[in-house]
Amino acid sequence: MPKETRSPIIVVVGHVDHGKTSLLDYIRKTNVVAKEAGGITQSIGAYEIVHNNRTITFIDTPGHEAFSKMRVRGAHIADIGILVVAADEGVKPQTKEALKALQDSQTPFVVALTKIDKPNADIERVKNDLTGNNVLLEGYGGTVSFQGVSSKTGAGIPELLDLLILNADVLGLTYSPETAATGIILEASLSKTRGVTVTVIVENGTLRKGDAIVTPTAKGKIKNLENFLGKPVTELIPSSPAVILGFEALPQVGEEFKSGRLSEEEMASVHAPEKKLGVRRNDNKQIISVILKADVGGSLEALHDILKNIPLKENQLINVISQSVGEITDGDVKDAIASEAIIVGFRTTMNAAAENIARIHNIKILTDEIIYKLVEGIEKLFAELNQAPVKGELEVLALFSSQGKKHTVGGKVTKGQMKLKLVLEIQRNGASLGQGRIVSLQQNKKDATVVTAGNECGLEIESNVSIAKGDILKGV
Repeated sequence: MPKETRSPIIVVVGHVDHGKTSLLDYIRKTNVVAKEAGGITQSIGAYEIVHNNRTITFIDTPGHEAFSKMRVRGAHIADIGILVVAADEGVKPQTKEALKALQDSQTPFVVALTKIDKPNADIERVKNDLTGNNVLLEGYGGTVSFQGVSSKTGAGIPELLDLLILNADVLGLTYSPETAATGIILEASLSKTRGVTVTVIVENGTLRKGDAIVTPTAKGKIKNLENFLGKPVTELIPSSPAVILGFEALPQVGEEFKSGRLSEEEMASVHAPEKKLGVRRNDNKQIISVILKADVGGSLEALHDILKNIPLKENQLINVISQSVGEITDGDVKDAIASEAIIVGFRTTMNAAAENIARIHNIKILTDEIIYKLVEGIEKLFAELNQAPVKGELEVLALFSSQGKKHTVGGKVTKGQMKLKLVLEIQRNGASLGQGRIVSLQQNKKDATVVTAGNECGLEIESNVSIAKGDILKGV
């Protein structure tokens, strides 16, 4: 079967804020940095450019440490890597991590020394720094090509692109146009208007609209095929980024896909991913139940990895109740109420129904568009959860009814929070009269599970003790 030459796929990796996206901005003559929250790239993007009549595909991977799996995935997909190192800072922790990803995947790479226009740039120091990390540059006892660049002036960027094309020619990249298309799932998301939307990189064969497509966990038929610019196309060849509509369910990010005239056996080989079970109840541990939401599959994966690295006290365990792509819904909030969970969302929104229910039931929801701010919020919240809770305290403002053991009162929460089924100590003039238990709780005439300090509420209390206006009810 005849083979044809294909374009190189380039992955750009390096430490956060070392200029990876700015470099691609100059190459593409776009301004992705301004569109990214916080100025850092937080999902894999794939782009094509043309240099000297040669097409080059770039994968821009996130630099923040939370996205290490994305960087590893990008290295495995790419033919050639660009290790970006800032000329004013040198090798940093994520530079080493990115270098390891390239080496582990045996991806050939070149070094781009960015920010050479800065007054404190010291290229010689950075070269020595790289040598100390076993990156032997040309002229320094090794064969790794390098190029100093400035994303502000464009200096060195044409020469960097020439290096990439030279390396691609040495590799002799080819593909078989008539074989079934194969490639990698870069990203997967769920859109209200478009449904399951999947970004892929084609590695071999020809990807065609109308073909069947399958991964280990999802299948479908390509109803719409778009190039990286979002323009509809009928087919794409390697090394093209593509957006596919037609999957019946979300495939897993990083999976390989196969597309074409597939057999029934190939289509029937799909198995939905197993749900990750939470930890079992442990009376000696503080169980922190969490529901995760994110905009796309890769972000969800990174968010799950973040939780595994959040500092915990010895008595704390994390229980991930569920994790899914899309906005935070009223269903998510109801699940949080039932499981007493916290909802953590990255780059996602919350619908109005969810917001109302969460407010009424005092459900903790952490969301942010910037990953490091979300990490800070999670760490702060988990630290607060480990502190001894302020016991709930309420002043009785009115007694509405009292029948047998059932007493209906109104009051104001002065400390902590009142929770459904909370056991209370009933105090009058500083003396304890006995105990009771909250069997019904309302705020603003609506059922509630929690009412926090500063708010008034209605309570139905089960107790052998008579309750009067002015009594103090304290959680025990």
